[in-house]
Parts: sequence; C-alpha cells; structure tokens
Amino acid sequence: MNTIIKNRITSIDFLRGAIMIIMALDHVRDYLYAGSFFYDPLDLTKTSGILFFTRWITHFCAPIFMLLAGTSAYLIGQKKTKSELSVFLVKRGLWLIFLEMIVVNFGWNFNITFPMFFFITIWALGVSMIVLAALIHLPKKLILGICILIVAGHNLLDNIHVAGNSLSAFGWSVLHDQQFFTWHKEILLVGYPIIPLVAIMPLGYCLGSWYTADYNIQKRQRNLLLLGCFSIAAFIVLRYTNLYGDPVKWSVQKNVFFTFLSFIKVNKYPPSLLYVLLTLGGAFLFLSFTEKLKGAVVKVVSVYGRVPMFYYLIHIYVIHLMAIIASTLTSGQDWKRWILTKPIWFTTDLKGYGFSLPVAYLIWIGLVIALYPLCKRYDAYKQANKGKWWLSYL
Repeated sequence: MNTIIKNRITSIDFLRGAIMIIMALDHVRDYLYAGSFFYDPLDLTKTSGILFFTRWITHFCAPIFMLLAGTSAYLIGQKKTKSELSVFLVKRGLWLIFLEMIVVNFGWNFNITFPMFFFITIWALGVSMIVLAALIHLPKKLILGICILIVAGHNLLDNIHVAGNSLSAFGWSVLHDQQFFTWHKEILLVGYPIIPLVAIMPLGYCLGSWYTADYNIQKRQRNLLLLGCFSIAAFIVLRYTNLYGDPVKWSVQKNVFFTFLSFIKVNKYPPSLLYVLLTLGGAFLFLSFTEKLKGAVVKVVSVYGRVPMFYYLIHIYVIHLMAIIASTLTSGQDWKRWILTKPIWFTTDLKGYGFSLPVAYLIWIGLVIALYPLCKRYDAYKQANKGKWWLSYL
C-alpha cells in the first residue's frame, strides 16, 4: 500500500511541478523578452512559431493547477470530516485572496502605492476553494453534474457584456468577462473571471476518488487514458466545426502551419470549453502515462510540485528584480520606472530594453535551477514539520 500511495503522490506532484516550471517561462517572457511590451505573442499576424508556443504552452498551467488543487483537497479530506475540510478550504481560500491582493500584486509592481491590482491566478484559486468548501457537502455525482454543466455551458454567456466602469460591470467581469477598470487612481485588471474556473477545482475533487488507497492502479490509468482521449477528441470535433465552445473561431491562415496555430489558439480569459478540454485532456493523459514513472527527472521536478505556492511567490520577485537589473545594465534606463511609476505594461517607450527569445529561455532555465535548492530545503522542512498548521497555507 505504501508503494501505491507513493506512486500516486509522485504522479500528481510531477505534473504540478512541470506546470510550475512552465509557468515561469511565461513570466520571464513577460518581463525580459524584448517584444513582450509591444504585441501579443499569440497574434498570428506578428508572431513566430516558437514565440507562439512559448506563450501557448503556458495555457496548461492555471486549469491544471486548479484541477490538482481539487484533487489534493479530496485527499486531505480523507483525514478530516466534511465540516473540518470546509473550514480549512474557506480559511485557505481567504488567505490566497489576501496573498494575491497584497503579496503577489506588490511582486508584480514593486510599488507600495499599489497602482494596479491584478485579479488573476491566486485570487481565482482562493475563490474556487471557498466555492468548493460549500460543494463538498453535496453528493459527488451532483457535484460532477453541476460542474460539467458549468464548463460545457458557460460559453452561452459569451455575448453578454456590461460596459463602463460601474460596480455591475466589475461584477460581471469577475464572473465572466475580462476587463480593465479604474478605481480612484488604481487600475484593476480582472484577468481570471471565475466562471468556469470555480467548476474545475470541484472536478479535481471528484477526480480525487480515483486516488484513494484502495483504488486499483491499472483501472485509474485506464480511466485517465480514456478521459484524456475523450477530451482531446471532443476538442478536435468541436473546434473543427466552429459551432460552439470558443468565442474566437479558427480560420485558414497564410500557410498550413499558421492555420494549425489558429486551430489550437483557444480563449484563455475566461477559459473556453475548448480551452478546458484541451488543457485538462492533456493533464489526464499526462497522469495516465506517468503513473509509474520514476527517475531523476521525476524526482527533481516533483520537488517544485510539492511546494508550489512557495515557488510561485519567490519566482515573481526574483524575475522582477532581474528586470530591474537588466533595464539598468543593458539599456541604461532608470530602474525606478519599474517600481515608482505606472505599471510597466502600460509604458510605450521601452525601446532598446529586453533580450532575444533564446536569451530569455536561458534566463528561464537558470531561474528554475537557481530556485531548486530553496524549494528542496523548504520541502524537507515541510516533511519534517507536518504538525505545524501554518505550513498547509504556504
């Protein structure tokens, strides 16, 4: 039984670690790639294949992180009552929202006046945990049905928009429509509307029942393989028809390769049905194929997966510090513009700043390697101090 549990934990941590590493690539590109401030890497009229995939591959991060957080909640719940698990999820959800608003937002801007608030990954994770705290009291089949309905049906809301800077517009944006807002002098970006993200974490919670100690490994692998294949097949069929599932239709481009890019360019904000099918389908296949995978790579990558929040918080600050140093040394720009002015993404005079994409990749690899000793030490500390309650919140 110990071997089964070990394999189960390793496969989940391996996937989580992999998406954490991939996530850092996007943030390095955001801050240090020369073209980041001038055009969208998914813009098919301006991008290249490698730049497109540098951004596109990171689409897998947020939904998989949500899914695995739900699976972890189920496994934690095996040692708690439903009420205890609910209380834990609410507390952790509120803590994550606080982290997003204060610690993470400061990390993005390095400005104590907080000129901009991002409502993105960690805040959506926190809200989803609070929603999950209520849903776990329902039968799992009902949770599954409700969440599938939300994920499958939410694109019916795509044509609903609330214009302006009103509270109602902000509320609708929080639910389903990415927008910028201004409040006094602050800029608010609702980057991750919570529908359908709040449904993905409960789906992960339901998935957790396949990871109990008495669940047959071969059956789990087979189920994950079938679920992954079904998700990818459904994505291909729905995407090909252009009938439903994504607000942006694919179209024929200048050549076959760019037509393929158009086909896989799915909407992330909010995650469309096709986006969810593609990313979670990939997650299910990954979990199936890596169930019994072992070796040095699995061992190393899993370290990042066991301390995801610790890694997430540190990497933002390190990348921002590197951008400050790079702006001073490579382009002679005033470093204070990165901490004392309006958010850097709204600056249009950064000509001469930034690195080529290959250099950005090297920086990303160096960052991930440099953070490994810290993550490993913190992981060892967590394993040696499991009785300390606060460790479950970081």
